[in-house]
Amino acid sequence: MFNFIELFAGIGGLRIGFEAIGGRCVFTSEWNKFAQETYRANFPEDDHEVFGDITKIDEKDIPEHDVLLAGFPCQPFSIAGVSKKNSLGRAHGFADETQGTLFFDVVRILRHHRPKAFLLENVKNLLSHDRGNTMRVILHALDELDYDVDYRVIDARHWVPQHRERIFIVGFRRDHPTNFTMDDVVFPTTSPPKLRDILHPEDGSEIAEEPHTTGDQAKVATKYTLTPKLWEYLQRYAEKHRAKGNGFGFGIRGPDDVARTLSARYYKDGSEILIAQADGIPRRLTPRECARLMGFDRQGSNRPWIIPVSDTQAYRQFGNAVAAPAATAVAKAMEPWLRNTVALKKPRKNIA
Repeated sequence: MFNFIELFAGIGGLRIGFEAIGGRCVFTSEWNKFAQETYRANFPEDDHEVFGDITKIDEKDIPEHDVLLAGFPCQPFSIAGVSKKNSLGRAHGFADETQGTLFFDVVRILRHHRPKAFLLENVKNLLSHDRGNTMRVILHALDELDYDVDYRVIDARHWVPQHRERIFIVGFRRDHPTNFTMDDVVFPTTSPPKLRDILHPEDGSEIAEEPHTTGDQAKVATKYTLTPKLWEYLQRYAEKHRAKGNGFGFGIRGPDDVARTLSARYYKDGSEILIAQADGIPRRLTPRECARLMGFDRQGSNRPWIIPVSDTQAYRQFGNAVAAPAATAVAKAMEPWLRNTVALKKPRKNIA
């Protein structure tokens, strides 16, 4: 067993991956109170609380750990401070450039605790964010902390019926060298899933779950069907943009299709993923379907994902989350090297 911490935890997508390979979470930080509620409901066995704002937590108060996990927010980094230090003749490092950003909190915790490894996750656009400056600063900061780093953009489409590209950044300490590469991540060889694998069957084969589904057939509740007014608006808006050549439009999908990326804004109109219906007016996904779409929940599971919050908050949480199967695949690729490096710190038993 090894210990890990989870920063900017959301509802625990990265955690699921590392628990799958035998890890134990010893510290969690997530500032959003609704995400905290969902996190606690689904990880009730924790013997530690879910801490809030990581910027207010001293790194010395964080327990020792072998792996740091963080789905940190993307922010621009300024090099103005470095230029000023140069003019004053003061020493500086790339870690100094992260001051004022949330990535700085990752840096200070890595510097203090020196865990054997880390996994960071972010949107694909991190690579081009601020004309590439953000990624440059991140990689140099991690290099100065003496970590060997590799990264890769991975589409969760391999595991769930959703195109969701995210960058995963992995680092191992240089004093415990490994041959890890992101090419070690194993992708399924079976046919990728389709939306029918996550949609409510509406045929009575699953138990109704109010308020998402109702009745003996567990039909999707009517509240998820768009109002005629909203549906007309979305069609007009899409046509307006098509006429201008912008390509904007809603995304209607059926059981044999794959969804666009689920966003945190899904609660507003659900336009990026609308499910076709017989009467012509599409519907949104239910929060339960979103849980399945993100790999947090499986149909027929003995332990379905608990959704203790409103639909609005649930949509935000799943839209901001890490697709759990993608996190698990990266964790499994890290596992052999992680176990080797963790074992190095444990005292060897005398052999008679």
